Amino acid sequence: MTSKKRILTGIRPTGALHLGHYAGALENWLKLQHEYDCSFLIADYQVSDYADDIARVRDAVWEVALDWLAVGLDPVESSFVIESLVPEHAELTTWLGWFLPVSMLARNPTLKAEMESLENPEDGSSERKSVPVAFYTYPVMQVANILMPRAHLVPVGEDQLPHIELTRETARRFNHRFKEVFPEPEALIGRIPRLVGIDGQAKMSKSKNNAIYLKDDADMVTRKVMSMYTPRMSATEPGDPDVTPAFMYHDAFNHDREEVERLKERYRKGAVGDVEVKRKLAVALNDFLDPIRERRARYEADMPAVRDALASGTERYRTIARQTMEMVRDALDLNYLERY
Repeated sequence: MTSKKRILTGIRPTGALHLGHYAGALENWLKLQHEYDCSFLIADYQVSDYADDIARVRDAVWEVALDWLAVGLDPVESSFVIESLVPEHAELTTWLGWFLPVSMLARNPTLKAEMESLENPEDGSSERKSVPVAFYTYPVMQVANILMPRAHLVPVGEDQLPHIELTRETARRFNHRFKEVFPEPEALIGRIPRLVGIDGQAKMSKSKNNAIYLKDDADMVTRKVMSMYTPRMSATEPGDPDVTPAFMYHDAFNHDREEVERLKERYRKGAVGDVEVKRKLAVALNDFLDPIRERRARYEADMPAVRDALASGTERYRTIARQTMEMVRDALDLNYLERY
């Protein structure tokens, strides 16, 4: 137990993590883990869109844990938590579902977009998937996840801000109607709110096949960078680095700021080719990823250590979860067996 303020944040286990995850989340987490009592959640309840491929979810839990360790998250200083191994999550979700009106969920733009994507697949498939019940309940579970450790701060991507506002509103409603149990958590956006994919068309995503993964080897990273979308037609055409994907990645990951500024100046004048810009980016990305790949390889060779990180973190977190549910049951006057 600690007197530090608490953070809850997490990732859905759908596969290995990519540079978008690092820029939008992991970079922030690395700094915050030393300042706050952090719980990092692998949200396996929230991948109902992978119900027809549960093996992928199971494997992805390990992929996420490996990537967290590889980037330098400390499982001793913070808690790595598997959502479904904390039954209090489901319990709190059920109770909150009593008091959250459907109209509040219907306002959530992320939920609307994900349901639309499920019913109208982006891959061009004519097969429409039915929307599972879990799609309606998962926003409630996200609220329960954040409220469970009584978190004060939630690092998120900008597309998750509606979930934080829903959580704050839920905390206010509960505290006002029953007892003061939950803080109203604040959102914290990362340095790079959204990293565009290598196709330049949308944010980096597994489903869009436009991602550079943290575990990609050097050759794969170079190939992906060299195939990156470029908005110019020729090397002598003046370009705008602010709308060029390669420069977005330079800004996020190239620590040689003087080199980046020189490239931008030449790019604006049409005095540098996209090949040179990309080659320098590939070097910068591989320099950044080398230590991450090395740490990941060490942990892959010692999977019992990864298991221990997940097991110990989840158990530590359950201590807080049990306390929270005692407070919730007391607030709702649901301690039936203590009445007589």
